[in-house]
Amino acid sequence: MKLDDTDKAMLDGAEGPAVAAAMDLLVRYGQALDAEELCDVRNVAGTMTQPSPIKARLVREGGWHKAYAVLNLDSDGDFTIPDMKVPTCQLQQSFGPDAEGIAPYPRELITLQSDAEAFYGRKGVSILATCTPYQVGNIPVRGEHLAWMESSAVVYANSVLGARTNCEGTASTGAASLTGRIPCWGNHHTANRLGTHHIDVRTAVGGPLDWGMLGYFAGGLVQEERPVVTGELAQPDLLDLKHFGAAAASSGGVEIYHLPGITPEAPTLEAAFGGRPVPEAAVYGARERAAVYADLNSQGDSTDVDFVLLGCPHASLDQVRDTARLLDGRRLASGTQLWLMVPRALRTTADRNGWTQIIERAGGRVLTDSCPAMSRSAPPGTKVFATDSAKQAHYLPAILGIEAWFGTLAECVDAAVTGRWKGELR
Repeated sequence: MKLDDTDKAMLDGAEGPAVAAAMDLLVRYGQALDAEELCDVRNVAGTMTQPSPIKARLVREGGWHKAYAVLNLDSDGDFTIPDMKVPTCQLQQSFGPDAEGIAPYPRELITLQSDAEAFYGRKGVSILATCTPYQVGNIPVRGEHLAWMESSAVVYANSVLGARTNCEGTASTGAASLTGRIPCWGNHHTANRLGTHHIDVRTAVGGPLDWGMLGYFAGGLVQEERPVVTGELAQPDLLDLKHFGAAAASSGGVEIYHLPGITPEAPTLEAAFGGRPVPEAAVYGARERAAVYADLNSQGDSTDVDFVLLGCPHASLDQVRDTARLLDGRRLASGTQLWLMVPRALRTTADRNGWTQIIERAGGRVLTDSCPAMSRSAPPGTKVFATDSAKQAHYLPAILGIEAWFGTLAECVDAAVTGRWKGELR
């Protein structure tokens, strides 16, 4: 792998041992990928602050410097971590202080995470604490090279914003933060961003439920390839594309998709395939739509719902507003809890708009920073949950061993108020 003079100097220790360790990691990583060179990045989204048993042990042994060296740089070196070289943000993490007494999550881990936030904030990390950094100020531009983690954030950045990133890991983003470099492979190259599969939609798709189901179908079909979707598609908004991408990245490993005439790198169907022949289309019609819905609702038997989870990926302001409107003047059923997960910055806006108060007056909770899948934590005794997220319906039953129902926001709120699931495909 070719290194420029600046890369070589960092590798040789010109900017200190932590940066040298970061470059060593990137060289090893790039060689494993057969990358020919590194590329510049000025936007990193990674994970540093969320607690874990091994992180707690490392902090006891050598503080946060030691924890970063081991977990974010794959190094046993004993050195001081300098300030981040390029703009870096923390993605979603574990539950914070606003969940204490609500989520069954150890107080000592909340305290450890708060200590981590203070340390990394001083090192230049923006503690956005969300899986949707593009909702709270981290909005890369088309063509910009990134080093981002989190599958739903990566697919949104590549597809909707036209930025360029692979789905990176804790160590590669940790090294990129200190060097401003990342192996140039995969989605960083135009040839690897062109469509591979064509999906022809022959049933009306509009709203987050349908966009989520279409994404789930697309991911299951193409796995880690790149779908190009055309047909009966209503103009999507941020919420629709957030659900589409998250579902496609859950049922498959989709990191980029194209919607001709909507997403920036596909003005036409032909452009999405780079001028190559358009492959025969896979059809998504009423039958396929019904099959996806049945699949997502195949993990529920009991209609007695004791937990409703909204906001995965983290809720947009529109979702918070709509939840408040649906709950206004109503009360949750006894024994049923509702959690709405949002970025902390949007929680502040929701508070000012009065939406948080409406939700809490009904008995619901607006929580930040995390989600039950990330923190592996749900209300005690949860047996059956309902969600408007295909991603959570896919993952949470396996993670927590609970039953799942998938439906619209209105159906989920109704389940929270009645304690019963009444959703059906319309």
